[in-house]
Amino acid sequence: MDQRAGAQISKKAFIQSLLILFILMMFAGVLTLVIPAGQYERIEVDDRLVIDPESFQYVQDPDYPVWRWFLAPIEVLFYPGGEVILIIIVFLLLVGIAFAVLDKSGLLRAVLSRIVKTFQGRKYQLILVVSFFFMIMGAFFGIYEEVVPLVPLMLGLSYMLGWDALVGLGISILAVNMGFSAAITNPFTIGVAQKLAGLPLFSGALFRVVAFIVIYLVFAAFLLRYARKIEKDPESSPVFGEDNVERSHYAGYKLEEGDAPVNSFRKAIVFFLIFIALILVILILSPFIPIIAVISMPLVGLLFFIGGIGASLIYGARPKLVGKAAMEGLIGISPAIPLVLMAASIRHIVYMGGILDTILYQASQPFLNAGPYGAAVLIYALALFIEFFIASGSAKAFLLMPILIPLADLVGVTRQTTVTAYCFGDGFSNLMYPTNPVLLICLGLATVGYSKWMRWSFRLWGWVLLITLVFLGIAVAINYGPF
Repeated sequence: MDQRAGAQISKKAFIQSLLILFILMMFAGVLTLVIPAGQYERIEVDDRLVIDPESFQYVQDPDYPVWRWFLAPIEVLFYPGGEVILIIIVFLLLVGIAFAVLDKSGLLRAVLSRIVKTFQGRKYQLILVVSFFFMIMGAFFGIYEEVVPLVPLMLGLSYMLGWDALVGLGISILAVNMGFSAAITNPFTIGVAQKLAGLPLFSGALFRVVAFIVIYLVFAAFLLRYARKIEKDPESSPVFGEDNVERSHYAGYKLEEGDAPVNSFRKAIVFFLIFIALILVILILSPFIPIIAVISMPLVGLLFFIGGIGASLIYGARPKLVGKAAMEGLIGISPAIPLVLMAASIRHIVYMGGILDTILYQASQPFLNAGPYGAAVLIYALALFIEFFIASGSAKAFLLMPILIPLADLVGVTRQTTVTAYCFGDGFSNLMYPTNPVLLICLGLATVGYSKWMRWSFRLWGWVLLITLVFLGIAVAINYGPF
């Protein structure tokens, strides 16, 4: 039987992720039983609700019975933010279908073959260039979820060059996460946090550029060392067994084997690149044009869908093949839907149980007795902790910054340092926690289990933690500002 086309979430990775998320849902539910409910007042600032840091009070526990924990993945769609979850699901389905058609038509592997041919003998240079590109996209434009469409492409590229799924994830989603965290002008973290802190927009960029360069060098060294290691000994890869089927899917595929004429290939690529260019324009403009920001994700998904289907037809795919591939892609990516819903439901359970504000209040109390560097580290730790429940960087900024800024002012931490500590904590944890749906989806596409991912990336997170703590120390020492 032919292998299904496109991005297929493996059964093993899906079941493992489902089990982890279910356990975390139950844990969140238990917390609502043991932590007293509390509430901050919200005030409107620039058409957005933010917390009044002086207003916390304990309140009566809400009526939130245990049986509703199990319905949270459905309930979450009918509460504020549910429309965002639906947008993410539609985005993933459009992308999954488009990639399946690109794969089935042969165009995807033809593109991979051309890249392999171009960089023959310069494989490690390719790692450096591709990972730097993705880091730049995250650092400047705040791109993160939007990279999911390119993950299968990078996985295929990694297989064809003799590496494994971990390298493919490393040069794509992990690279963009490194850039998103070592943000330079990321509008969704730096931009929102600086606005709430009253700082000039994107001020203090030189300090962040230095941090970005250092983190890139460490990240590149990590990837290169691992790629060389498994190239010498493929069986040393933690995912060697899982990779065998996917690796055979790409092994030995040559551009010359394609049935379509070279002219059709060029026309298809030009057509597809036009839509990729439109996607980049949308991503660049979305932080500055509110209406584009609102529709950016579904628009990116739609453009990728049209570009992928159109390019495949130009390349020579028959409508019947396109229809079959589209169905395979839909089936392959559909397990992502319950993962997204369950990941979102963890925050929903905590919120409905009335304990989210209590957690924030209790976590902020140690600041009062901390020195400047200790307070900066606590801000970092608090952002890391809250990330477990709330993945959105901008939403977390609106939740945390009104509390953190007054506390930081009291203990002598500059607001610029506070923003930097928040951004470090918000970003680097995105690919550590199993509550992040993007991580679970990418691991499913790569047939990589969560435990193996963490064992592989643990050393990198250790180095990143050390580097960011050093930079926070420098920020405190120089009174990183303007204030």
